[in-house]
Amino acid sequence: MDTKTKLLDAALRLIRTKGYTATTVDEICRDAGVSKGSFFHHFPDKEALALAAAKHFSARADELFASAPYRAESDPRARVLRYVDQRRAMMRGDFPDFTCLLGTMVQETYVTHPAIRAACDAEIRHHADDVARDLAEAKARYVPDAPWDPQSMALYTQAAIQGAFILAKAHDDPSVGAECLTHLRRYLETQLTPSA
Repeated sequence: MDTKTKLLDAALRLIRTKGYTATTVDEICRDAGVSKGSFFHHFPDKEALALAAAKHFSARADELFASAPYRAESDPRARVLRYVDQRRAMMRGDFPDFTCLLGTMVQETYVTHPAIRAACDAEIRHHADDVARDLAEAKARYVPDAPWDPQSMALYTQAAIQGAFILAKAHDDPSVGAECLTHLRRYLETQLTPSA
């Protein structure tokens, strides 16, 4: 693994564990097993690393979800529901292993670091766009006259997922977040089921 990737992976682990402000360049270097000089060879400062980490995290998520089993579903409604099932199944173990770097950073930096806020927003929207495509297809097939917009609904799913992460952390219990996603799934089922 190259030095830059080691630094980005370390940033993902540490920021998801401690937050952006509490994570130092020295800790990132130590965790990555590289020198501080190597850090500054790749990044001019910690904010530049955070911006790159947002893209790195998003690319990893793209890889994960592109090859996820729910992608094999031919029915778009099933794809949407199984996407939520997968997100729910991922909510176990240590919080840094399943929570979102983007949500963690934006909550802390949205006022103090506008560039980080904008990067997190762009990557969250990028992921929501993928969900929106499945929602649009499911809406067209099952509930074409429903009053909701697929893009807005996709952002809502991301808000529910981020909120589930927060509640899981607040309760120190991943199962609390997983239960929130059970409710999200039930809600999406109602929105994607034709009325009798």
